[in-house]
Amino acid sequence: MSDEAVPVADSLAEVLADVRRYLGWHRDVAGEELHAACDGALVSGKAVNVLVTVEGSSTPPVVVEYAEVSAEVASVAEPVSEAPVVVVPPPPGPGAPGISVRAPADSPPAAPVEATVQAPSAGEPPRLDEVRRALGDCKRCKLCSGRKNLVFGVGNPKARLVFVGEGPGAEEDNQGIPFVGAAGQLLTKMIVAMGYTRDEVYICNVVKCRPPGNRNPEPDEIEACQPFLEAQLNAIRPSVIIALGKFAAQTLLRTDTPITRLRGQWREYVGVPLMPTFHPAYLLRNPAEKKAAWTDLQAVMARFPKPGA
Repeated sequence: MSDEAVPVADSLAEVLADVRRYLGWHRDVAGEELHAACDGALVSGKAVNVLVTVEGSSTPPVVVEYAEVSAEVASVAEPVSEAPVVVVPPPPGPGAPGISVRAPADSPPAAPVEATVQAPSAGEPPRLDEVRRALGDCKRCKLCSGRKNLVFGVGNPKARLVFVGEGPGAEEDNQGIPFVGAAGQLLTKMIVAMGYTRDEVYICNVVKCRPPGNRNPEPDEIEACQPFLEAQLNAIRPSVIIALGKFAAQTLLRTDTPITRLRGQWREYVGVPLMPTFHPAYLLRNPAEKKAAWTDLQAVMARFPKPGA
């Protein structure tokens, strides 16, 4: 092998290693086994295409564009026809080059954004610590009698991306932190698959105390907690909200439409784009729905790519 061929081989190996990581995230989050073959194609600038197919699925192949590869790698690639970029899921880690997924040109357009459901709050937004102090040792509903810990929220107080769930489970009640049990582990994988860490996003729930036996929160319990959820969102002012499951979506959108009809369709909450999707706990019980949830997350990534990715 010549001296010039060594950096090319090393760069291609690095490209394919990151692509394999991307495929691994897709397997964990969407439940699909993907296969990739590098076609050595240059799309634009310094980019190599990798053809990705879904095993045992009618889903058409997509092209993964690996951006910002070395000049040596770009020099061995050949042009291919363009297709519209529909997803930009960057690999994790500082300074990592981005991966773009290109769909066939006849892919359906994104769903339109619907009207807001309530007016934005007036005046200066509160700070998260002020909201937490106002919540106090809350006894505003009957859930307070059975809780071990009040579970307020966790993450970046200036997050662009906020996940809203239903309520704490047993492990969350023990630790006082949302989404740390089995469903939380899946949510973490979903967050990583989107190119973020848990510290970069914000995670909270509709109700802040565990319903007994993990039952559904009742209307009076949701009503007691809702002002604090709204104050949290007002304090953070995120760019986008992902509502996880029926109760998060229905509470924020003030609707009784089933989550099966809400998911995957852009809505708005006080002027903030909101994407309803399935709750991770539901996905653990119904793994076949992981693919649908991953599609919802891809729509968020396409519309709100992570800055600097």
